[in-house]
Amino acid sequence: MNSFKPVTSDLPIYLDYHATTPIDPRVASVVMEYMLTEFGNASSIDHIYGDKADRAVKQAAKQVADLVGAVPREVIFTSCATESINLVLQGLPQKSPSSHKLKIALLPIEHKAVLDTCDALTKKGIAETIFLKVDRQGKLDLEHLETTCSQGIDLICVMAANNEIGTIYPVPEIGAIAKKYNIPFLCDATQAVGKIPINFRDWGITYLTLSGHKMYAPKGIGALILRKGYHLQPLIYGGGQQKGIRAGTLNVAGIVGLGEACHLRQQEMFEDEQVIAAKRDRLQSLLLENIPELVINGDRLNRMAGNLHISVPNIPNKAIIARIRDQLAIATGAACSSGVETDSHVLKAINLPQSLIDGALRISIGKFTTHAEIDRAAHILVAAIIEGYPCYFND
Repeated sequence: MNSFKPVTSDLPIYLDYHATTPIDPRVASVVMEYMLTEFGNASSIDHIYGDKADRAVKQAAKQVADLVGAVPREVIFTSCATESINLVLQGLPQKSPSSHKLKIALLPIEHKAVLDTCDALTKKGIAETIFLKVDRQGKLDLEHLETTCSQGIDLICVMAANNEIGTIYPVPEIGAIAKKYNIPFLCDATQAVGKIPINFRDWGITYLTLSGHKMYAPKGIGALILRKGYHLQPLIYGGGQQKGIRAGTLNVAGIVGLGEACHLRQQEMFEDEQVIAAKRDRLQSLLLENIPELVINGDRLNRMAGNLHISVPNIPNKAIIARIRDQLAIATGAACSSGVETDSHVLKAINLPQSLIDGALRISIGKFTTHAEIDRAAHILVAAIIEGYPCYFND
């Protein structure tokens, strides 16, 4: 372990950016302004406080739309991507006759928000699901997708990037297939927005979902981008906000924070992600240099810049976490499944051997991760693995 010098610190290093990001201080400043000073209700049209809030919401809609290649009228603000996904899947117009089930084609490695909602619709007899084929790296079989579409389906669900292994999906090609067969396309872009380019308008996406807390905005705010001409049944009633699609008092502070975060991402994304990828590559190199048995999961040539999903064969990931949790914040899987004692559905779906599933760790790097933290994180992980299991490495 002489290839780098560990940096000592009493604070744990945060490397769980796929779960949530720290709020950018510039975003937090704007959020505080709209919590403490500009606190008006955007639906109060009789005074200046409401006028200012309404203008702020409209500005945020433009900032969100600009980042993803949409127009402001297509932006529906929600509490998070999970709500946006539910709004789409549960709000899809029912086919006639009523006995006809909606056919939904989706990746088996979609986020649980998609999988669990589709499962609920299936149990209610509303829908049936068709799982698309993925390979060992999580890559989509486009030929199988086209064959499935040619047989008649009502919705395609393919995420922009996987939240565990980081694999990026060919959204423009998927959108072209969807357009060819006139099939609506739901793209969960939660892990991708603000990190890779997204073009809602030109890529044939019908519904796009995102969350603020994945791109340095607050938790509790998200958006659904809904293409003009498509309609959804609302899940929440009680007001005419947002064209009646999503009723309820708007979270102006959160919305403004999301807008500011999108504005900053549009300005800084390209440069930031290059730096993040370089840090990820250094951490990967340091780990492989010291732990030759280490396996990198996912598509190494086409993955999110901050994603490093590793496995140490036959060494339980929970044992590693127990040794490092006070020094290093990484994960054994997606945050949505924390506390659930089961193997990752993503790793099972890509047919990863059980020895690699048991030893899987998700490391995710962000814009606030420092070079010193990368070196120190490598030192902590190597020590926890080699010193914790000396017999394994001496055999």
